[in-house]
Amino acid sequence: VQLQASGGGLVEAGDSLRLSCAASGRTFRNSDMGWFRQAPGKGREFVAYIRWNRSSILYADSVKGRFTISRDNAKNTVSLQMNSLKPDDTAVYSCAAAKGQIILTQRSEENQYIWWGQGTLVTVSS
Repeated sequence: VQLQASGGGLVEAGDSLRLSCAASGRTFRNSDMGWFRQAPGKGREFVAYIRWNRSSILYADSVKGRFTISRDNAKNTVSLQMNSLKPDDTAVYSCAAAKGQIILTQRSEENQYIWWGQGTLVTVSS
């Protein structure tokens, strides 16, 4: 699976952005997907997860209620709608794909994802 993230940019606090991740490869439809982010000077952190069939979704506490993950298996895309953005959301956002289904307790674990996109920068000014 090859992943290409897009949609980042410079916005003001309170604005919205929609990130998209285009995937190639036949295994996408059976792959759980996640979004991670890495802020300047910090480690990568989990943002959101969606199961291959949309039956399970998980968000980091820091984005719950503001971000929405979705996927379109017919179009091989996964999206992250980000509302009410805050300066703390500034980071490089990357999409990632697992090989199949991740067990519930490990949905936010980086090591469960084996394919990664190159990332798209989101900058939120105050």
